[in-house]
Amino acid sequence: MSNKIMPVLFVPHGGGPMPLMGEANHRELTAFIKSVSTGLPRPTAILVITAHWEEKVATISSSPAPGMLYDYYGFPPETYAFKYPAAGSPALAHTIADLLAAQGINSQFDPARDFDHGTFVPLMLMYPEANIPVVQLSLMKSFDPAAHIALGKALAPLREQGVLILGSGMSFHNMQAFFTANPSTQGRSERFDQWLTETLTAQEVPQAEKNVRLGDWKNAPEAVFCHPREEHLLPLHVCFGAGSVASPNAEKIFSGFLFNTKISAFLWS
Repeated sequence: MSNKIMPVLFVPHGGGPMPLMGEANHRELTAFIKSVSTGLPRPTAILVITAHWEEKVATISSSPAPGMLYDYYGFPPETYAFKYPAAGSPALAHTIADLLAAQGINSQFDPARDFDHGTFVPLMLMYPEANIPVVQLSLMKSFDPAAHIALGKALAPLREQGVLILGSGMSFHNMQAFFTANPSTQGRSERFDQWLTETLTAQEVPQAEKNVRLGDWKNAPEAVFCHPREEHLLPLHVCFGAGSVASPNAEKIFSGFLFNTKISAFLWS
């Protein structure tokens, strides 16, 4: 791993607060998320592109002291008492806005945005001390894959400033499939995962083709089954844009199963 730039990381964040609850199906994923930060340089700050925030334009959290947003339902009372008291960073928020503006990308600030579970669940496991500033970035409601790749490319200079760009989503996200016993689900998820892994990691796939593949992701094997709605995949597009500028090929650093579906994590180092 280069000492000159921070890596870019995409992680599956699991179902609601379940990685924090010791839920049996999440044990493998939880163990991975807990351990992944040990192999990373210490960030100066963390930028989370969260699957759980959508706005018309790219929106940046700018509170100096974000609270908690428990954006899940039907879980035990203790899951609504989690705290992640990391500071925000208005200065980083303005740097991000400037980087986006330099590439002609409109953005706005949200000084009231709190940490949603796409942010606080992985960070409570990765950096439990909550002593690194955190800024969140929304998806754009257009769900245009090319626009999200471009968003990531605009953010790439943050790597040179020690900022960890963290995409928090899921490489598979079909809620109905998670909780059904259909024996075909695992194989269908594995076919999409194989395509995604090859697209992101294969050295023989040229960078231009990687861009085209991700822009046309809905035509990948089992793509729409694996992502009936793509909000949990698009943080990966942002990571690809940010990571591939200096690191053309990602590394798959986690591959496991969640509710009988294949999920993966990727790192651009």
